[in-house]
Amino acid sequence: MSTIITKGAMLIPLLVAGCSVMAQYAGKGISPQNALVAAPGMSYPAADSAAVLPAKPGHDSSSAHTDHAAGILDEYIREAFSNNKGLKDQRFQLDKSLAALQEAKSLFGPNITFMGNYTKAGGGRTIDMPIGDLLNPVYASLNQLTNSHQFPQVDNVSVLLNPDNFYDAKFRTSLPLINAEIYYNQKIKKEELTRQQAAVNVYKRQLVQDIKTAYFQYYQASQAVAIYRNTLSLIQESIRINESMVRNGVRNNTALYRSQTEKEKTDAAISKALNEQQNARAYFNFLLNRDLNRDIALDSSLLVNPPAPLAGSNNISGREELQQYKSAATAYRLNEKLQKAYIIPRLSTFLDLGSQSTAFRFDDKSRYYLFGVNLEWTLFGSHKYKYRIKQATLDIQAIENATAQTTDALQLQLYQAGNNYRTALRNLTTAESQLSFAQRYYRDQLKVYKEGQLLYIELVDAQNQLTQAQLQMAVSQAAVQTAYAGVERAQASYNIESVQP
Repeated sequence: MSTIITKGAMLIPLLVAGCSVMAQYAGKGISPQNALVAAPGMSYPAADSAAVLPAKPGHDSSSAHTDHAAGILDEYIREAFSNNKGLKDQRFQLDKSLAALQEAKSLFGPNITFMGNYTKAGGGRTIDMPIGDLLNPVYASLNQLTNSHQFPQVDNVSVLLNPDNFYDAKFRTSLPLINAEIYYNQKIKKEELTRQQAAVNVYKRQLVQDIKTAYFQYYQASQAVAIYRNTLSLIQESIRINESMVRNGVRNNTALYRSQTEKEKTDAAISKALNEQQNARAYFNFLLNRDLNRDIALDSSLLVNPPAPLAGSNNISGREELQQYKSAATAYRLNEKLQKAYIIPRLSTFLDLGSQSTAFRFDDKSRYYLFGVNLEWTLFGSHKYKYRIKQATLDIQAIENATAQTTDALQLQLYQAGNNYRTALRNLTTAESQLSFAQRYYRDQLKVYKEGQLLYIELVDAQNQLTQAQLQMAVSQAAVQTAYAGVERAQASYNIESVQP
């Protein structure tokens, strides 16, 4: 009888402590069965109280909760789309591709160039003109006939071939009329732009998955901290009671030592959980390119209902990776056509408006214009074009094979993601059952302990089972959301346009 009274006397403060914890969180709108997974010091809205532990799959909940929660996560994704440095780098590449396309288009337009040169020469080759030898005899005869000196003697002339003190300045306007290289180059640049846009979307989708995964990892770590802290509060109360019992001589130190051991274990678990929480928070903030210690808003209503499996579970047509390969294949086909177009002649025209003269003279005699048409037609290239065409054809075959290989890999990724999600749902159901059984077992053991028919170590074991069940529930909740994010990634089903900055 004395044993029963002693154990019952120790149990009453434990019950009071447990009830106080339940009442503390019930006042915040958290149900008693969920109180052990609510973090001390965290404020939960009343509307989110049922979200700490999710309802059974298929349980209907308020759509306002889901919209509010999804809105919080979408806002984080929108912030990441604005600030993530990796995504900014992808946008730089996209802008570069756009500039390359605009450059290719500009090649169709006229090109105006100012050209000028000036030469000063001395020495070198000359042309000797014997004008004096030819004209002087004639002039001498004329002077005799006219009895005058009207016809002076003329010297021979030596003309320097290199222009001396000569300038030539002109504006040249050129315009391509027929040029297959420019035509196909523009189309290739357009496909490269499409491929880079797809690459940006690929990065965005991976970023969405990383953000969701990091968010729920932080949620899981926060729940672990809360669970261990609540467990520690019960252990500390148990230590206080056991110390009182030892001082009063009503029992030995065995239960006290065990309580202190459990406290040390729980302190270590809290330290580890806090470290994981801080690392998860830092990684999440890193993805959003903000201070690593910045607080993260948690909304437990995201966990009320597991997401429903997506329709068309085998459909990967929305994957931007396939669009990348499609654009690359089109670019290779255009390159093949470009190599085959060597037989097409190149035709262009030009117009020069300028002035050329000596001693920088500028007048009606120096000004000129020059109009012309250029034709370039390759008739034989020693088979080099034949081998270029062959290389282009092999590029097409290689990209087609890579496309087929990537398609198979994406199908496998989706298959595995679907299996992971279904497994996570089953594990969540199992975790719910385990938690329910652990809660009942703890209540039953507590009742038996109250009647003095149970050792303290057995009650501690029931409490540890409850703690582990609560931790497994948090892990399963996060695993479902993480697996669903994997399915979204595999199907490219997340609407990234709705969260554009």
